[in-house]
Amino acid sequence: MRLKLYNDNTNRRDVDRVVRCLKEGGLVIYPTDTVYAIGCDIFNARGIEAVCRHKGVDPRKANLSFICDELSMVSNYAKMDNAAFKLMKRNLPGPFTFILEGNSRLPKLFKQRKTVGIRIPDNNIIRTIVEALGNPILTTSLKRDDDEILEYYTDPELIDEKFGSEVDLVVDGGIGTLEPSTVVDCTDGSAEVIRQGKGNLLL
Repeated sequence: MRLKLYNDNTNRRDVDRVVRCLKEGGLVIYPTDTVYAIGCDIFNARGIEAVCRHKGVDPRKANLSFICDELSMVSNYAKMDNAAFKLMKRNLPGPFTFILEGNSRLPKLFKQRKTVGIRIPDNNIIRTIVEALGNPILTTSLKRDDDEILEYYTDPELIDEKFGSEVDLVVDGGIGTLEPSTVVDCTDGSAEVIRQGKGNLLL
């Protein structure tokens, strides 16, 4: 099912519909400020397993990230020193994934992981959904690792045609982009760009 939402005017009733789907373990495709992504509630094991099946990865080993609505939510799940906090504050919301050390409050399935990727996209739709949910969404790009990022990954109508049967909801936020996020590793006290994508990091 495809649900239309607007970046500059998110309908609360539609947002609540997405939130209910996530809380019930549903798998949702949604827009970000980079590519369309697929995700679930980080506390729902059934949803996590479904995301990992889509990507063909082991949930205990997969490089998956959390979408948060603001920095205060990040601190619940990851360790941020002063330098990392200031760097993220300068660059977020934005098209970046920051790799941080996880803390003791990570969900059960992620307790053995030392790091977590953090995103706060410059996209009001997904941030509003996360805010209403009250905790992060586990997220990964819609494309599978052996795929190229092709045009059908940017058009929500084509996304719904191709992936609609695999997920519970496709959030249509308009045409997306083909460029992934820039990944920044902040785990050793400095900031290292390990994948350059959309956006230029302000140091």
